[in-house]
Amino acid sequence: MVARTLSVALLGMTGAVVEVEAHIASAIPGFQIIGLPDTALSDAKDRVKAAAANDGCALPAKKIVVNLSPASLPKHGSAFDLAIAVAVLAADGGVSAENIATVVHLGELSLDGRVRPMSGVLPAIVAARQAGYTRFVVPRGNEDEARLVPGVEVVTVRSLRDALIHHGAELEPVPVEPLLQPVAVPLAESAGDLADVAGNPDAVESLVVAAAGGHHLFLLGPPGAGKTMLAQRLPGLLPDLDPEQALMATSVSSLAGRPLSGLVVRPPWESPHHTSSAAALVGGGSKLIRPGAAARAAFGVLFLDEAPEFPSSVLDTLRQPLESGTITIHRANAIAHFPGRFQLVMAANPCPCGQFGTSDIACTCTPMARRRYLARLSGPLLDRVDLQLRVNRVTTAEMRLTGDTTERPSTAVARARVENARAVARHRLTGTPWKTNAEVPGAWFRSGARRLPPATVASIDRALERGSLTMRGYDRVLRVAWTIADLDGADAAPTADHIGWALYLRRSVAA
Repeated sequence: MVARTLSVALLGMTGAVVEVEAHIASAIPGFQIIGLPDTALSDAKDRVKAAAANDGCALPAKKIVVNLSPASLPKHGSAFDLAIAVAVLAADGGVSAENIATVVHLGELSLDGRVRPMSGVLPAIVAARQAGYTRFVVPRGNEDEARLVPGVEVVTVRSLRDALIHHGAELEPVPVEPLLQPVAVPLAESAGDLADVAGNPDAVESLVVAAAGGHHLFLLGPPGAGKTMLAQRLPGLLPDLDPEQALMATSVSSLAGRPLSGLVVRPPWESPHHTSSAAALVGGGSKLIRPGAAARAAFGVLFLDEAPEFPSSVLDTLRQPLESGTITIHRANAIAHFPGRFQLVMAANPCPCGQFGTSDIACTCTPMARRRYLARLSGPLLDRVDLQLRVNRVTTAEMRLTGDTTERPSTAVARARVENARAVARHRLTGTPWKTNAEVPGAWFRSGARRLPPATVASIDRALERGSLTMRGYDRVLRVAWTIADLDGADAAPTADHIGWALYLRRSVAA
């Protein structure tokens, strides 16, 4: 007979429900898996045979054929083991084929019959639920992750025997120690408080503007100016993720193989090293496509310290997600998609030695060396960065004038301003697919009731005519101006002062 059950094939964040069919014939004994399996999945026949034998429910000595349908869909990994074992034993009459027909099984089998936890359980369950399936059997080690999805029935098992007993097999329960994932280590929300930053009030305010509007930020300055310190304070200024964002961020963490103890509710922080490859930054892989640092930073912050040290070809892979909010990875036989709505923060020295423009140490770099150094950041990439600010070293006088930490704006105070500004923006964007000003197309701010009078936008009109501002830059200045107006609590449109301040925050590096 033929028995059928279900599993899920993941490609990036998307998943397809796979029907696992098992057929047993009275022929020369053998085990064959068909339906475009990869090497890890082809090896499932040996894992399933050993697990079933050691768990007291050995497979029959007959010809076994397992088909993974649709057969044209490439399938990878060991997450199909449990579904294959259950389908084969159901075809042998060990359990009722009707009981397993609409159940999605996920999990890898160890040789002693226990079920190992796997990566990607959360996006797999979400994909199957969207396809209309609500009954799942998953490893005990993935219980916390699986129960994050509402509206589904989740059964956790420690072994293959437990799964068969759940489906009605006449077997005696055997207690076993479950295989669990490593304990998730809670991450600190941020490296410190905003009040720790002394001096550079423009940089502090630009950080608040970036958090309020979801804008990208570029900080240029000598070593010791506080660029990294400023960037590390940005996640603390961002509000909690909404339920949809939290589910997507948690799904990406699951795909990345990180242990989870609950939903990711705070904006993530990723800071890859400058030796990272393009696949490490945005994601990739020859067969199994994994999320990169940019995808793991979805709805949070991606910080590139010493940005000119990254290869130019790697940095330019960010241009598409910065524009569309989606990371798309193309392979010869597949296309994977990951969320790419993150805030990019880049920090750079003004030259290789880092001292150009400082008043205390002379720069040893030639003009050509300085131009080549910053030319590693391509014009199209920088044109997509809303805020471009120069950060100078803090002098002793500035430290004394700013007072102690109690006199500076704290993270809690700044986050309250950010949340109020975002509430104003949400009210304005009601009925649209956008949530922050950074997501709004420029044409929306240049048309209808949002169109500003010529006197208000005269400064950016002149910059556009002179060629010092591109059309993309023009729209991004408008977005930042609306964010500054939201921070001021103005329900009305931005004024000429807001436009001027937004233009300064974009062109401070060139000044």
